[in-house]
Order: sequence, then C-alpha cells, then structure tokens
Amino acid sequence: MRLTVIGMGYLGATHAACMAEFGHEVLGVERNPDRLAKLKDGEVPFYEPGLPELLKRHIDSGRLHVTDSYDAAASWGEVFFIAVGTPQKRGENAADLCYVDSVIEELVPLLEHDALILGKSTVPVGTAQRLADRANELAKDVHVEVAWNPEFLREGFAIQDTIHPDRLVLGQFAGGGAEAVTREIYAPIIEEGTPFIVTDTATAELVKASANAFLATKISFINAIAEVCSAAGADVSALADAIGYDPRIGRKFLNAGIGFGGGCLPKDIRAFMARAGELGAAQALTFLREVDNVNMRRRTRMVEVAREACGGSLVGVNVAILGAAFKPESDDVRDSPALNVAGQIQLQGASVTVYDPKANPNSRAIFPTLSYAESTLEACDHADVVLVLTEWAEFRELNPYDLNSVVRQRIVIDGRLCLDKAQWQSAGWTYFT
Repeated sequence: MRLTVIGMGYLGATHAACMAEFGHEVLGVERNPDRLAKLKDGEVPFYEPGLPELLKRHIDSGRLHVTDSYDAAASWGEVFFIAVGTPQKRGENAADLCYVDSVIEELVPLLEHDALILGKSTVPVGTAQRLADRANELAKDVHVEVAWNPEFLREGFAIQDTIHPDRLVLGQFAGGGAEAVTREIYAPIIEEGTPFIVTDTATAELVKASANAFLATKISFINAIAEVCSAAGADVSALADAIGYDPRIGRKFLNAGIGFGGGCLPKDIRAFMARAGELGAAQALTFLREVDNVNMRRRTRMVEVAREACGGSLVGVNVAILGAAFKPESDDVRDSPALNVAGQIQLQGASVTVYDPKANPNSRAIFPTLSYAESTLEACDHADVVLVLTEWAEFRELNPYDLNSVVRQRIVIDGRLCLDKAQWQSAGWTYFT
C-alpha cells in the first residue's frame, strides 16, 4: 500500500521507516530544510537506537522517499498519517495545534481522489471532529475521512513499540471505512495477536491522554512517597519493590528520582487539564496539578540536596552532572529534569560540568553557559560533588574506585537511585539521594 507520513520528526520518521519495513511504499513529508536534507541521505537528526540503520536501508531501497511538497504528497496515495508536533502553547497549558491544522489546510484542497487521514499526533479530545468538519469544507468533489490512531512510543524503544506494540487503537466516525484500511496497513501486527481496539474518535484521543496522565501520576506518587521516606528514614526503593508485587499496582514506573520530563508527559498532562477545563470538567483532573507540582518539586529538592551535601552553599563548588537527557537511550533534553537541575545549581554559584553520552549537543543549544565534557572522567575532574541524573548504563555500572583519584571530594548524589550504594560507600564516598 502507498502511505504518506506528514511530519518526519521523532514520531514520523520512526513510523515511516517501520511502515516501509512492513513492505509499504512510503512518502515522508518534511518542511524543515535541514531535517529534510539529512533524511534524504538516510540520516536521522536525533538519537534513537536502530532507527538510522532502518531508515537508511529503506531510503536506499527506494521503498521510502522524502519530500517537502504537499503536491507530491496529495498524488502519492490514499492514506495520510499526521505525525507533526503538538507543543505546549507559549504562556498557556493548552496544546498548540497549528501544525496539525496546517496539514488539513494545505493537503485537503490538493486532493483529487478520496482519502483517509489517520492522526497519530497527541491532540486534545475533539480535535478529530474539528478536523473532519474542516476537511469536509475544503474537499473538492472528493470524500476525505479523518480517523485517529494514537501512538504509544517510548523513546529508546520506538522501533519495538511500532513493530510490536502492546495494542493498536483506532478511533473512527460512524459509517467510516477506516477500520478495514487500518487493518490492512497493520496486518503483520494484528496477525501476531496484538489487540486492535476500535472505538470513536473522542475515546481514541482520550486513550492517549489518559495513558500519559496515569504514568505521570504513578511517577509523581512514588516521588511523593520518597519525600515521606526521607523524613521518616525509610527506604523508598524497598518500599517500591514491596508494593510493586501487588499485581494491581505493578513495579514499573515506581522508580523514585528527580521526576519525568521530555516532550510528552509534561506538556500532555497540562494540555489534558486545559482541555478538561474547556469542556467544563476541570474538577475531574485537579489531581494532575499536584502531579505536576510534585514532579517540579523533585528538581528543586535535588538542588537542595546538592547544597546540603556541600556544606550549605554551592558558591565556588565544582559540580559534575552525569546525564542531561530526560531519560537514557535518548538525546532529548526537552523539559529535562537533569538539565534543569544543572542550570539551577549554576545559578547558585557553582561551576557545573555536564556529560551525557548522546545529549551534549542538544544541551549546549539550550544551556550554552554550562561546561560540557566528553567523558565521565573529564566531567568529574576536580569535582567536589558528582550528581547522577540520567540512568545511562555507563553511569549505573561506574566503578567508584575509578573516580577516586580524579575528584576533589568523594561526594555522590544518586538522583535516579540507580547506583549500588554499598559499593560507593565502601569506596569511601559519601552517598546522598
């Protein structure tokens, strides 16, 4: 089948490459000239394990093409995926839907045949209905159906989550033909026995928003409990293990630390709250405000721990920050807790050196005043305190003895509870969380 993916950022590039892997002929549309040039050469302008090889293989084979032309897209095929960004509006909690809207405004008037538009971008409930109404206004003697097929990708596992997802969700309008086409597109996945949930568009939009809200709530819950454990002298990791054995709770996402970040959870829960308010259901999601507050408070708390560990002041202190990405196996620093903490510590008078295996370039673009190192040893050179803020494997597996001759003081703050406390203490380090 011929498929078009509009927006070749993280979501779109992954989806396009994986659809080509399934044997479809795919056209990707990207308006950013720098990103487009890289994609045409088979290069991925961000870090995602396995994606560069997959994308280049299908660019080279001719199964995947990229363009900046909506005219070319309109004539390519009959199925169009919307995979553009929905960032948070400046100064507001609501999602900015200008990129999603522009797809309909630019594409639909060019269509000369019936088409199915499948939304994958994360949008507020009611967006599909609004887009469908607008598409009907713009369509010229053709039938354009809009349906919603939300994504559930985890950065670092995007290919796996696309090719072997834990579920597929399709929201369609009554009487539409989206289900049959979508089943054909995803036939290899459905044949594996993956649940395929067909519902209305509003429910499909809310599935994505609700999933992110639940994950954010679970993370903030264990971080709130971590504050109580700290006050009581209890072990939050042991507590999480104990309650995680309850199948109604589960152990995943019960890792206390400096909280969640990235380009999805923070802005998505805020957009969810904003949309609930527009619908007159603001009271239903008031708990998400505290989820957000707990998450942001963890960053401030980490700065306080660093200050306490250094005797009450960070002025003139050499600080090594290990990790800048919001999570391992990613170079994404959008709303990164690690980078936020680094910036706050610098503002309190410390000299801060950051090292991340993949996110240094993106970090420099946001915080050019921080110093950056090319290795753990370089970052820790003459450090008075070392903060581990992203749980990359190379940090989890660090041998503290290797740092003993490099640092000025043996103080480590385990912001992700990913280190072996006993090992670090036996190496002469003072360990904080």
